[in-house]
Amino acid sequence: MEFYEDMFAPVSPSGQYLNSSVLSLTIVAVLEFEVPIHDLQTVSLLKNLFIPINQRFSSIMVGEKNGAKKWKKVEVNIKDHVRVPIFPAGKSPEYYEKCLHEYLSRISLESLPEHQPLWEVHVLPFPTTKAAGNLIFKLHHSLGDGYSLIGALLSCLKRAENPALPLTFPARRISKSHEGGDVKSIMKRVPQVSSWILNTVMDFAWSVLKSSVLKDDVSPIRSGDVGLELLPMDISTMEFDLDYIKQIKTSLKVTLNDVITGVILLGTRLYMEGEEKNSGDANSTALVLLNTRNAEGYKSISEMVKPKATMPWGNHFSFLHVPLPKLSSPSPGHDPSAKFDPLDFVYASHHIIKRKRNNAAALLTGGLLDHVRKIKGPETTSRYIYNTMSNSSMGITNLIGPLEQMTLDDHPISGLYFAVAGVPQSLEITVLSYVGKLRITIAVEKDFIDVKKLKSCIQGSLDTIFEAAVPI
Repeated sequence: MEFYEDMFAPVSPSGQYLNSSVLSLTIVAVLEFEVPIHDLQTVSLLKNLFIPINQRFSSIMVGEKNGAKKWKKVEVNIKDHVRVPIFPAGKSPEYYEKCLHEYLSRISLESLPEHQPLWEVHVLPFPTTKAAGNLIFKLHHSLGDGYSLIGALLSCLKRAENPALPLTFPARRISKSHEGGDVKSIMKRVPQVSSWILNTVMDFAWSVLKSSVLKDDVSPIRSGDVGLELLPMDISTMEFDLDYIKQIKTSLKVTLNDVITGVILLGTRLYMEGEEKNSGDANSTALVLLNTRNAEGYKSISEMVKPKATMPWGNHFSFLHVPLPKLSSPSPGHDPSAKFDPLDFVYASHHIIKRKRNNAAALLTGGLLDHVRKIKGPETTSRYIYNTMSNSSMGITNLIGPLEQMTLDDHPISGLYFAVAGVPQSLEITVLSYVGKLRITIAVEKDFIDVKKLKSCIQGSLDTIFEAAVPI
């Protein structure tokens, strides 16, 4: 393999945290096609569209004597990165759907070769129940976070009805603060500042404790086994109509993310209680991923890789610890004979996420990680992040996708979804919107969580919340 001595760059601290002997995370993204993909020119598309996006796609991670790591640019043999599995011919879509799930589970466990750039593409030209063919991108998390990598994939795709127009994304409402300089307005802000400081201190302290000594209870969604990141996962998806969820959002005056999180948390609690009596009251925490860019839609790749970009490429995220509301804790003012109010799960998500987003705990946590790295090295920092994940019960990641249908080389894409592999948790849920639909991907510890029952509970929780929130 040829090296380019003049092309190297230091690996960011977060890149080193996510690719260590302690923790190694990969993102598996699946594109579903409406038409067969036997004629898809995969190699030329990767060469001309994908690799030029970012130098990291043509670089390997190398270590130096002082322990630091750098990206070293190399010559890429694209055929080494493309894999086409062989399945029996002439089988039914249901058969190939099962093959796809088993294949996703298998490649999620496999490590990416370190002697070549940290990505692979898997071509599955077999018709499943949801697609005429599937293209799987497997990318190491050290290359970038979900925002960066999904943005990279989207830059390779075109708008179906008019390729000359850019893709558009749902607008995200950003609250604006009201400024005022008089004494009266300043006095009004004093309690807010005090509350901000208190919330920052409490959330930061809670985060440190949850990442060190406090562990969630063992429950039907948390086995507590050591080495979960090395065990096979069962990956499945479900789809919701985005307009259905928007009706709940409008009625409750919350955000889409609040509704989605509330639906997932309630569905998870219902599953837990159905599997084990009283486990709906277990101490369980969800790690909700926060994009610290505060981005509104995706920026172009050229903008993301600029030296001082406002929405930069890389890993720019933090975890929010969101306790799962308990089923036996009705909120004040509700009938005490009722075991729970389904809307409590949405409101709890709204208040907790809003509070945690609007204080400096995430910044303090980032500063703590950087301090630990400087004193004890990136491996120790990776262990801290590993414990943050393994001490909680589940993870939730939510990304927005385009409003218009996309194509790759004139092949229409009917759906897309992604999962994160290598996570030391029994349950990981990712959410991605696309053309008015919301795709939820559920990755569970195989033979521990019944993913079919869990999906049924999540669907039931959505219907229950809708009935409670939206007037007939």
